Amino acid sequence: MGKIFNVTGPCIPQKHYMADITECIRQIRKMIDAGAYFTINRARQYGKTTTLAALDKALEEDYLVIWLDFQSLGSASYQNENTFSLAFLQVFIRELKRRHGNEMLGIRELTAKLQEILNEKDPAFDLMKLFEQLLEVCGNSARPVVLMIDEVDSASNNQVFLDFLAQLRNYYLERDTKGTAAFQSVILAGVHDIKNLKRKIRPEEDHKINSPWNIAADFEVDMSLSRDGIEGMLTEYESDHQTGMNPSKMAELLHDYTSGYPYLVSRLCKLMDEKIDARDDHAKKSAWTREGFLEAVRILLMETNTLFDSLIGKLADYPELEQMLKELLFFGKPITYNPTNQVIGLAVMFGFVKNADGKVIPENRIFDTLLYNYFLSLDEMKSLDIYTASLLDKNIFIHEGQL
Repeated sequence: MGKIFNVTGPCIPQKHYMADITECIRQIRKMIDAGAYFTINRARQYGKTTTLAALDKALEEDYLVIWLDFQSLGSASYQNENTFSLAFLQVFIRELKRRHGNEMLGIRELTAKLQEILNEKDPAFDLMKLFEQLLEVCGNSARPVVLMIDEVDSASNNQVFLDFLAQLRNYYLERDTKGTAAFQSVILAGVHDIKNLKRKIRPEEDHKINSPWNIAADFEVDMSLSRDGIEGMLTEYESDHQTGMNPSKMAELLHDYTSGYPYLVSRLCKLMDEKIDARDDHAKKSAWTREGFLEAVRILLMETNTLFDSLIGKLADYPELEQMLKELLFFGKPITYNPTNQVIGLAVMFGFVKNADGKVIPENRIFDTLLYNYFLSLDEMKSLDIYTASLLDKNIFIHEGQL
């Protein structure tokens, strides 16, 4: 189950309402059981961390799960192999102690040894020595070890991280060819696809696409929320609050406008619960209706949040991406989906668009309208005929309140 939105009230001090992601976890579990190494790369706030948390819980009885977050490593950690190896060892030990308990695992002495190495701060402690210790943990653990690393984007522009991936690859290959005790599975979570890592190590160096993560299995699990999953969450909410909502119809609205994008589903539900429902008695009756939902959409599109800021920021970073989206939205230019096209790849990776029967279309109606409004606010757009047309006759773009 994944956390979607929280509510507070006189009867329920705080409750987390969940959408069922059991099928998603089941599919990922199959990859782990098969010993796969893979990357979960999805757009910002697409539920990657929530999925890792649910996965961690689902695996805890059969695997030793080490879940790290690379955001906890400062930039100084990537100066060289020594600083990175010691920083990695520190968070590895902390996670091992905090979440699993050494007595239960039967590796108390080994963990003490790791702590001694960390305390010594040996300047010769490099990636090779780090992996000697990590593989010893794998060999001595009573259960197969699964390594999950969240926010790998924070490390992806560093040569030492590429060298770390190379070590993971080497031992992955030796696991099958030599029987080396290595990680059962390694999961890297972030926005970027590490298999096609764009990096710039030094200012004078050209951007390169290069990564040793070519051992990774393809990750094709659908992480969007299904209509049924959303409906189950709303049914639980309705049971607690008795709003008179039709959970099935509301789930259909939410899915149609968001395509199951977890953050958007969560935010719209919170707006209906906290902003609209709380206004007055009339609002309480209409908050969870189509009218209340459309009001929540209006509020959402008028606010600033980290997801929208991130999306708009990508347009400034990638002008060619901005141009493609303008052509898609305003001129209806048909764009054939081609994953090898770098601009299309960026648009998919950042969550702007998706593949629909071989054609590029906007990811969801919310992003569609967000971009439409943003582009119309730009001074450069005001000189184009399409801008005048869009203002004079919004029926060109808007039908029944949606783009």
